Formats: sequence, C-alpha cells, structure tokens
Amino acid sequence: MEGVEALVRLLVPALLAAGAAIWVDRATEARGFLPPGFREPWRRVAAVAILASIFFVGVFLPVGMIGVEAQPLPEDLDTPRLFLLQGLLVLSVVTWFVLGYAGTSDRSLAKLFAHQLGLRAEKPLTELGLGFLAGVAGWLAVIALMIATALAIYLLGGEEILPKEPPELVPVIAGLAIGVRIAIGLTAGVVEELFFRGLLQPRVGIAFSTALFVLAHLSYDQPFMLIGITALSLLFAFLVRWRRSILAAIVAHATFDLVQLLLIIPFVLERLPNLAPAGGGGEVDGIAAAGAVLVSALRVMLW
Repeated sequence: MEGVEALVRLLVPALLAAGAAIWVDRATEARGFLPPGFREPWRRVAAVAILASIFFVGVFLPVGMIGVEAQPLPEDLDTPRLFLLQGLLVLSVVTWFVLGYAGTSDRSLAKLFAHQLGLRAEKPLTELGLGFLAGVAGWLAVIALMIATALAIYLLGGEEILPKEPPELVPVIAGLAIGVRIAIGLTAGVVEELFFRGLLQPRVGIAFSTALFVLAHLSYDQPFMLIGITALSLLFAFLVRWRRSILAAIVAHATFDLVQLLLIIPFVLERLPNLAPAGGGGEVDGIAAAGAVLVSALRVMLW
C-alpha cells in the first residue's frame, strides 16, 4: 500500500505538470506569442517537455508531498543546494527561448531574449527606483495584511491554525554568511521574476502565473504564509503590467527578500520569542493571547 501511495504522490504532480505545460503552450499560441521556432514540431514538443519538467520539480511536487513528514534539514546545508532550483529555472527559461528563437532571426539572441522576457525599459534607472520603493512598500503592506489576518483568525476562534514556529529552513539560512544571504535575495529576485513574470505572465496571464508562483512556495509547509506570498505575487504582477518590463519587479522582489534575510530574520529569531507577554489573570491572559497572535503573525513573515 505504501508503494501505491508513493506512486500516486509522484503521478499526480507529473500529470499536473504536464497539463500546466500544455496549457502554457496553448495559451502562448492563443495570445499570439508562439515563437517562430515552434513551427518545427520537435522544438515545440521539447519546449513543452522542458516546462513540464520544471513544473514537476519546482511547482507541483510539493503538492504531492502534502501530509508527508518532512526530513530534517542538515545544519550545514551546502550552498549549491540552496541555488539548485534557481539554476533549474534559469536553465528552463534559456532552453525554452533557444528552442523557440535560435536561427529564426537576424537579430542577436541576447536582444531577442531581453525583448521577449521583459528585460528592456526606456528608463532603467527609473525602474530601479520604482522597484526599490515597491519592495519597501510591499513589505510594509504584507506585514500589515498578515497581522490583520492573524488577528481576524484569532477573533474567529481559529488560534490553533496560526503557526507557532518558522519554517525549518529559516534558522538554517539565518546562520549562513551574509554574502550567501545577499546572493540568495538577489538571485531569487532575478530568477523568479524572469520565470514567473517574464516568461509565464505575458503568455498565461496574472491569475495562472500567480497560482504557479504560490504553489512553488508550498514546500515551506506553512499554508498561512501563502496569503502573504499571494499578495506579493500580485504586487509584482501588476507592477510588471504597469511598467511593461520586469526590471522594477526584480528590484522589488530582491528588496523584499533582502529586508527579510538581512534584517527581519535575525531580529525575529533573536528577540521575538521574548516579546510575547505572559500573565496570570483573565484580562492579562487576553493581552497575552493577543500578543502571541501578533508574534505568530510576525513569525510567518520570516520568509
């Protein structure tokens, strides 16, 4: 029975990944974005297979692992593993692009890549400035949203579903060298925006690309934090639609992650556990409970 369950946990994500990749291909054609190289069937089939593979590994496999007790992470998690998925995302984008555009135009592949993935902007410095402001504003907005949501859940009697501890990966990352944490924040901003907003959003729309982005973060095993991730994804998505470029979204994403990795995570892990008030009487107990809810909400924002 365990073998059957394991097979199902792999088969369902594989089918979902294949379906999502086919949907991306069909939506790309319907929106008039089908690359000229895809006139050759083998290229188109290979591109769909590439997308299905990255969807399986990075998006839908965590869905199949719901309910499975996660293995503890090693305290000395090696640095290459932290960047493995990002490397696969870059490889999938580049391979998809080469299959679609290599040998189809006199323009250089670099210029075609920048144009097709939204890396061009009339005023790059303006995009960088807007991205930084959006990243800071996004962090403030999301933390307010998470606190308000946590308080609403508490008032509705759902305190038990609020997270009490951060994802296991967070303390591991907090112990990394500052240079590694900076690299994680910067590469996440570039790579994830390139894949979800540069490649997917123009071809499948905001709703579907956001859903895939949220599912890709399901592996942190804290459903409550998906509220904040959804809000962030929508912020980045509408920023891309407004600016017609992913540059501002890249900066906003990187800014958010760097604030978390360099400032918030160290502060929360070192001091936040001591902020929850404690007391004995009924009124004090209520204050303590409300304080615990706020602590839980802030802990959710670790990632």
